[in-house]
Amino acid sequence: MVEVFKTDVTEQEHANRLIARIHSTFVGYRANFDLDDRDRILRVKSISGSISSSCLVNLLREFGFHAEVLPDIIMTTVKVGCTQ
Repeated sequence: MVEVFKTDVTEQEHANRLIARIHSTFVGYRANFDLDDRDRILRVKSISGSISSSCLVNLLREFGFHAEVLPDIIMTTVKVGCTQ
């Protein structure tokens, strides 16, 4: 499972510290930041199943940062007016 968060982390040093804390706190989680994205994305993958989003949000809050889960958006295309 993968969960994606919007954050307000801007510095790579902070991101590195948060990743280290996530990896030491949550066994089986792998995390990375994309600070070049406008939403300063934190991606967390769990090799063991589900992800505790609220615990991750709280962990970032403890370090003075904001995070929120980005909803999954599935794009579909609909063909209209097709003739055969």
